[in-house]
Amino acid sequence: MKSWGILILLLQACFTVSTPALAEEATGVTAPYLLAGSPTFDQSISQFREAFNTNNPGLPLNEFRAIEGVKDRANLTRAASKINENLYASTALERGTLKIKSMQITWLPIQGPEQKSAKAKAQEYMSAVLRVFIPTLTRTQSLQKLQKLLTAGKGQHYYAQTEGAIRYVVADNGEKGLTFAVEPIKLTLSDSSEGDNK
Repeated sequence: MKSWGILILLLQACFTVSTPALAEEATGVTAPYLLAGSPTFDQSISQFREAFNTNNPGLPLNEFRAIEGVKDRANLTRAASKINENLYASTALERGTLKIKSMQITWLPIQGPEQKSAKAKAQEYMSAVLRVFIPTLTRTQSLQKLQKLLTAGKGQHYYAQTEGAIRYVVADNGEKGLTFAVEPIKLTLSDSSEGDNK
């Protein structure tokens, strides 16, 4: 029970320096998934976890638990899963349906001889999250895509890149931690596209 209390405190700290807070701090705009009516993936957290564990037997993802005490909007539930002492999965869910608005992996860097292997394990989890939402990616392709995103977001408190109906977010806080998130976006037709179809 004590370890879950510590997990909740750590994750509250991660959420404080994670995507939504950084988006608001860096741009003065609320993170998109926090807005009412923001899109969700067509997948509940239970379905995500089942697909993740089935496709990645060497990367277990434990049950997500709701995080209490975090000030959230009425449309949002936050939950987290401890992977190990320096690696966590967290999510923002649509209240009621528990469909995913944002899926995040946060790595808290460690110093010493295990740093390289801990970083590699974190990146394995991050690329596995990519493969759940983009099943056409191979393991190699997802690792390459992740490396490009992490390189582009290196040293930035908030970096976002959109591709199709997905937003990738990197929040690099150096020694305080690195968060990688995958979020759905709403696709809309632009006025120029409508004109071209007449």
